[in-house]
Amino acid sequence: MAWDFSTEPEFEKKLEWIRWFRAERVDPLDLLHPDRAFHPLDEETGPVVRALKQQVRDQGLWAPHLGPELGGRGFGQLKLALINEILGESSWAPVIFGTAAPDTGNAEIIARYGTEEQKERYLQPLLEGECFSCFSMTEPQAGADPKLFTTRAEREGDDWVITGRKFFSSNARTSRFVIVMAVTDPDVSPYKGMSMFLIPSDTPGIRMERNLGLMGEAPEAGMHALIEYDGVRVPGDALLGGEGQAFAIAQTRLGGGRVHHAMRVVGQCQKALDMMAERALSRETQGSRLADKQLVQADLADSYAQLQQFRLFVLYTAWQIDQYQDYKRVRKDIAAIKFLTPKVLHDIVYRSMHLHGALGVSNEMPFGDMWSGAAVMSVVDGPTEVHKITVAKDLLRGYEAAPGLWPTQHLPARREWARKQLENM
Repeated sequence: MAWDFSTEPEFEKKLEWIRWFRAERVDPLDLLHPDRAFHPLDEETGPVVRALKQQVRDQGLWAPHLGPELGGRGFGQLKLALINEILGESSWAPVIFGTAAPDTGNAEIIARYGTEEQKERYLQPLLEGECFSCFSMTEPQAGADPKLFTTRAEREGDDWVITGRKFFSSNARTSRFVIVMAVTDPDVSPYKGMSMFLIPSDTPGIRMERNLGLMGEAPEAGMHALIEYDGVRVPGDALLGGEGQAFAIAQTRLGGGRVHHAMRVVGQCQKALDMMAERALSRETQGSRLADKQLVQADLADSYAQLQQFRLFVLYTAWQIDQYQDYKRVRKDIAAIKFLTPKVLHDIVYRSMHLHGALGVSNEMPFGDMWSGAAVMSVVDGPTEVHKITVAKDLLRGYEAAPGLWPTQHLPARREWARKQLENM
């Protein structure tokens, strides 16, 4: 099996344009409006953002994760990974390119599992980039463990009535609709007894208890809601996919998203490495440049090697998804890049931040948000520990226990085998 590391010249030109456009046109939004990427457009941001989105559309790069029938390019996961590597350096860029989470995953599952009516009502506004959506899955007492979910959806005539609480439902504050995961059959396995529902955010009974922010954010800036669903009544056609299909839909949604997260982190780490190298060449202490200090050189070398190994692993995983079109077959590697993502981000950003000294830990450099992002990445789309268990279990399926008392590579037994082999020649 061969893997070609190159992409066609036409796509390389697209990547060059994305690099230029993000750096020259989108980065100003990050500097002047850093906390407004997921808020509704207003008189100040609206004209600028809509003009930028139109330029992206003119280049044929809007919502590149979707197929051509939905206005995307159907690039596949490898090309998407290369795009997300560039967009990852900016909080606004995914919004400008129509690739922001959770909207990308929500759009993909509506496109795949939604009815024509659901696509028209919910998917089309997402594709037009004029609204946000929310994926409401985790619960305060359960986190991401579906076996502990208690939010119920029960039939009443032709309707469903949803009752329960959901935690850390990102973008619920500004979303036009939510996708809710609820137990519809408590008597079967959680993996077969849950369903998903598409619900407008202003439906009676949806109550935002509070909006949590990430660490370092002001309390009023929170975008991750604790939601109470208090007898929320929805019609039967609110069901997304078939009854009991929620877990399968969720896995479809999360698989590609983990690759996108990882490649956006690659972009952030490259930015941190660039800043680290610049600082090493710019600063002198104890009679020489930081770049001449062996410990600094060691940190630079470790960061470079760590980043390159991780980048190639993520691209290989994306390539496998394109090759096999089977997320289950690539599950082990998807899980592996997921649990590596926060460590790589933490290590490289910390080294760069530390090299900048007091300036590095100040609010005049971008390291604070970058470094805290490592903690965030360790819990989004499932905690690190769960993914390590997935990797270990999948890995062990390819092995068997030793047939006897001693390991198969036990040297006395191997030597006896070798002697017999030579005698029989």
